[in-house]
Amino acid sequence: MASTGPCLFCQIARSSTSTTLLYMDERVVAFQDINPSAFRHYLVIPIEHISTVKDLQRRKEDYLLVSHMLNVGQTLLHKDAPGSGKYRFGFHQPPFNSVDHLHLHCLALPFIPSLNRWKHLKYVSLGNLGGFIEAEKLLQKIKPLALPHL
Repeated sequence: MASTGPCLFCQIARSSTSTTLLYMDERVVAFQDINPSAFRHYLVIPIEHISTVKDLQRRKEDYLLVSHMLNVGQTLLHKDAPGSGKYRFGFHQPPFNSVDHLHLHCLALPFIPSLNRWKHLKYVSLGNLGGFIEAEKLLQKIKPLALPHL
């Protein structure tokens, strides 16, 4: 379904909402998920509008952006939930993404016990069918061939 208004995540990235930002720099912002699935559940989004992981290519810029998003998410969770011990970082792939603006889910497990157990399936890879792709796997997929040292 096509959006009929401005992108909510673009509004958050440009500080035009009341969303409390946990982190902000010239490339990304981070904030709490409004419907958390885990003990800690943050989203890291690029300020630039990129619709989905399908828009990322084997380019240095895309690889560095996703690497930066992952680094920000890891830093926040290790600071805010050091005792979790188990973290998950990844992206929903179309048609399973809820917002058409690239966003990294940063989860400090365990999942919230009161959640419907089916909701946990949102964070499982479905292989070639899509679903959730771990950030590290996405990085492997978009790593530029000409830059093996990345």
